Amino acid sequence: MGFEKTAELVTTGIFRYIRHPMYSSLLLLGWGIFWKAPSWAGAVLVAAATACLIATAKTEERENVRFFGAAYAAYMRQTRIFIPFLF
Repeated sequence: MGFEKTAELVTTGIFRYIRHPMYSSLLLLGWGIFWKAPSWAGAVLVAAATACLIATAKTEERENVRFFGAAYAAYMRQTRIFIPFLF
């Protein structure tokens, strides 16, 4: 049993534009902190955080396709993963 199991696909609000708003906010926070005070150590940390968040989102999407089926696959074609209209 998972931590959270949504029974219905949500496609309204922010989810109308992006599939992972929480991960998106973490990416923006990490990159914002990095650009405030760039350093090599910061670059390594934010790159690692980005890779982990992308991997987590991709894993979650595979689970969602298995759970919601064609509805989630169609939703993926209509929305972006992290940044509305871009990525």
